[in-house]
Amino acid sequence: MNKSLLEKSKKINEKTESLPIVYVTQEIPGTKMGAPKINIMGAAEYGMFRFLLPELSQIIFSPGPLIFKLRKSLKEYRADKDFLLLTGDPAIIGVACSIVSDITNGKYQVLKWDKQERRYYPIVINLYEKGKIDE
Repeated sequence: MNKSLLEKSKKINEKTESLPIVYVTQEIPGTKMGAPKINIMGAAEYGMFRFLLPELSQIIFSPGPLIFKLRKSLKEYRADKDFLLLTGDPAIIGVACSIVSDITNGKYQVLKWDKQERRYYPIVINLYEKGKIDE
């Protein structure tokens, strides 16, 4: 590979590495058949999609391998830049949030769908934020 091509490749990699990532917990049901049940394309304005698990994944009796896979996929999550898009099995959603919280000391961002406005909004989570509980 010639030198200028290698330099261009490095620049492209640097640009994509700095872009925000929207970590989608599971592929949307119906995706494999070509007819997803919901459209998440509105979340693309917040970053590039990275799907963590296939649509039929479930935590049943042995969660270890699934937790390992999620931990591996989320290890580069950046609290100030990236987002979680919480789809699929509620148990998997809980584990994904727990892993990200562990990595980021309780600070992360999720995308919340607003039915009325028909768009996603970012929500910043800070589990250790100081303040009164009764506020």
